[in-house]
Amino acid sequence: MYSLKNTALATVLALPSFVFAAPSVEVGFSPEGSAQQLVINVINSAHKSIRMMAYSFTSPEIMKALIDARHRGVDVQIVIDEKGNRSRSSQAAMNLVVNAGIPLRTNGHYKIQHDKVIIVDGITTETGSFNYSRSAARDNSENAVVVRDNPAMAAAYTQHWQSRWEQGQAYQPTW
Repeated sequence: MYSLKNTALATVLALPSFVFAAPSVEVGFSPEGSAQQLVINVINSAHKSIRMMAYSFTSPEIMKALIDARHRGVDVQIVIDEKGNRSRSSQAAMNLVVNAGIPLRTNGHYKIQHDKVIIVDGITTETGSFNYSRSAARDNSENAVVVRDNPAMAAAYTQHWQSRWEQGQAYQPTW
């Protein structure tokens, strides 16, 4: 005789098993150095996609990590503040990534687009006060927060990123 209890147990055991990772949180600070390293680690962890929103955009180390990700086949797209990136160092960084095949848009729709966010593979989100600049890494008191394995959070930030991307204008390199 086969009981209802045994049938329920057999049904559960026949289902595919899934392993869900619990979200984890990491933090980094500057000028101690851990904020920039955390940002670079997040970029380096990408397998499929990177969506970035930035205010200041001048860090050579971060530009290198983004270009390396593109060379690994990662789909990288960036939207940055238009008014805050008119300096020669910002223009050089923008030219560098666009000439490496990374789509970049500038958004001048707001007084400032002050977002500092990286969404990786639809599951990891980096945010905080840390600007993607050399001065943020060396001179400022800044923080970076990374939440891994949280697709709901990444989806919310991706939706916000998409709205800023759609408002932006494609950057045309000057060299």
